[in-house]
Amino acid sequence: MVLSCDIDLLHPTAEYEKRSHKLKRLVESPNSYFMDVKCQGCFSITTVFSHSQTVVVCPSCNAVLCVPTGGKARLSEGCSFRRKTD
Repeated sequence: MVLSCDIDLLHPTAEYEKRSHKLKRLVESPNSYFMDVKCQGCFSITTVFSHSQTVVVCPSCNAVLCVPTGGKARLSEGCSFRRKTD
């Protein structure tokens, strides 16, 4: 007897894995990451942690790149980012 609301615990979907807690996943993985942020003024690239707890400024023009919130850091208006890979 298979119900339509049953989920496959051995082969969870990517959507289900992303929603679940970082320690409750089939393979534990963190929610945080490093990213390259491009300044809107001078177009220099700075590496920033996604959950940074301090204000990050551009080293060349002193513009604010991101502001901390309770969880993830909020990027400033006009800044673009790219998630870093290994």
